[in-house]
Amino acid sequence: MSLVVRNLQRAVPLRRARLREKVQAVRRALGVQRFDLGVVCVDNRKIQQINRIYRDKNTPTDVLSFPFHENLKAGEIPQPDFPDDYNLGDIFLGVEYIFQHCKENEDYYDILTVTATHGLCHLLGFTHSTEAEWQKVGAIPCPQHTHTGGIAAQGPRNRGCTIFPLQSSMKTKWRNALK
Repeated sequence: MSLVVRNLQRAVPLRRARLREKVQAVRRALGVQRFDLGVVCVDNRKIQQINRIYRDKNTPTDVLSFPFHENLKAGEIPQPDFPDDYNLGDIFLGVEYIFQHCKENEDYYDILTVTATHGLCHLLGFTHSTEAEWQKVGAIPCPQHTHTGGIAAQGPRNRGCTIFPLQSSMKTKWRNALK
């Protein structure tokens, strides 16, 4: 199904094709490429407005996710009954916020991809409200979290996703796969 990447900001230069390729690779790795997904790139003002409206937090952030299927168990792949329900939801990326928090040696598009993957995990039922909960989930690095990192991977026979820590050799393979 489709992946729609919209750039609604002008604060940071963004090549949508590059981001689309990387998000497509993540969708394939997670086994959710048959579901529609929206990725919307916004500036600090817009992500702060959305964060204030939906989370009652008046501050910019890196990612906000709005799932189409609510109440999924962590890692559960939706099993829609109707073709129109093959939709995961929308991910809003605060690209200006992400860019401002990138370290000198980090690739901006790698961080965008990791942050989009973080949002995708939220669409698949993974949640965290504290740093400790996020570390317990085990996983995907994002700019404001200090855990060591991991990747969501398709479980056996499409039964869902498993989050596991990445070893350094796997991190290199994962990054190379996204290039």
